[in-house]
Amino acid sequence: MLRMQNVSKTYQHRRQTVAALDNATLRIAAGDFISLVGPSGSGKSTLLLMLGGMLSPTSGKVFLDGQSVYDLDFNGRARLRKKRIGFVFQTFNLVPYLTALENVQIPLYLAGASDSEQEERAIALLQRVGLGNRIDHKPAELSVGQQQRVALARMLANDPALILADEPTGNLDPETADQVIRFLEEFNEEGRTIVMVTHDPRAASRAKRTLKLADGSIVDDDASPDRSLQVA
Repeated sequence: MLRMQNVSKTYQHRRQTVAALDNATLRIAAGDFISLVGPSGSGKSTLLLMLGGMLSPTSGKVFLDGQSVYDLDFNGRARLRKKRIGFVFQTFNLVPYLTALENVQIPLYLAGASDSEQEERAIALLQRVGLGNRIDHKPAELSVGQQQRVALARMLANDPALILADEPTGNLDPETADQVIRFLEEFNEEGRTIVMVTHDPRAASRAKRTLKLADGSIVDDDASPDRSLQVA
């Protein structure tokens, strides 16, 4: 499903070249659940953003279902994300003046769904994450864990095949973090591919496969022998 081929990302900082990602080559099969771990600055978020079509590599290629992502123009990548990819962030990125229902409706509205379709699907998704009685609440009226569950419901709105999660449990207490990981496991069992950046070893251990990054390179992979990943 996902493939990176000799991908590097460099920045200029105070007249020095900094490698955020260094010649990474990997394959991620459809239906896998990957955790990306490593110290801050190791390249985890850079790799995740590149997989999501949000950060162009300095060199190399990124493929999603055989399509070279960065050979598409800006609008083409936006369409690809809308159809195929769901994002979950540590900071939730909810619109503060909209209700939980309206936040979940946003991607459905952008996809051109009718008002009735938007409402019906958004209510069903909020019920799925245990917030059927909170649909009219705004983010400030919800707990941190409830806000993350609204974000999960919104992420599912367009039925993505690929979920990219950046520290989805980073702001949560252990019990709520476990609940969020259980939801991700559920989504994975439905056939969705998940790539998750995390500093939490308990969350990382729940994935099927863990990639460790250091200084912009993939330095370890605990995948079973039948899984395919290559490190250049």
